[in-house]
Amino acid sequence: MDYLALVQMKDQLRRNWKRLPETALQSFLNSFDIEYAHNSTAIEGNTLTLIETKTVLEDKLSIGGKSLCEIYEVTNHNKAFSYVKTCVATQEFLSESISKNIHAILMENILVSGIYRNCEIRITGAGHKPPAGNEMYSQIKAFYSNLPSHTELNSIELAAYTHAEFVRIHPFEDGNGRMARLIMNYQLMISGFLPISIRKEDRLQYFETLEQYASESNLQPFSDLIADLEEKQIREYMSLLPKERDRDER
Repeated sequence: MDYLALVQMKDQLRRNWKRLPETALQSFLNSFDIEYAHNSTAIEGNTLTLIETKTVLEDKLSIGGKSLCEIYEVTNHNKAFSYVKTCVATQEFLSESISKNIHAILMENILVSGIYRNCEIRITGAGHKPPAGNEMYSQIKAFYSNLPSHTELNSIELAAYTHAEFVRIHPFEDGNGRMARLIMNYQLMISGFLPISIRKEDRLQYFETLEQYASESNLQPFSDLIADLEEKQIREYMSLLPKERDRDER
């Protein structure tokens, strides 16, 4: 979708935000949190179903036959996203320290967090190899230092770049994908857009667009994917607005 048209849709939703029915809006927000935690962890191999994720997050119940690690992955993701929303609400721009805080929440009770890897890794199925050693360290430092200078990118492209470049560098031993999706949404939300969730069923297209960036420096396919998902999100929220006839009848 054309970026300017997407901005117009976003602005229209923001102007009408207070007209959204409170109960329906809260239902949408809660549902997104659960679906986002489910999809983002499922992409990485978590086997909890959407209903099981809801049971853990909303009903605070454990799931028989599931490992503690999988339970922690979804609960930690929910906490990390809450932290992201808190930072965005106070207009704190994304930084290395905030990212490390996000990673610490994601990895709580799973592994030592916030420490960059000191080993080489390979991403299964990917054609590129993440940098290692001093090269990786210098690249992740440059990533955060240069984020504010990408003024040639619009908000959707910046969110796409933030995700794609972070996951290309792959600075942590674990949790890079979940981290990348969280800081992508951080960038969307700080610009006034809605957070998006990439469904596990769409992970092949998702991985292919990320590979195009990592191997060919082509950000456009991934940026287009984010724009399409953002448009869908905005339209879903706009569908909650009372119809003009409904308003006239009141």
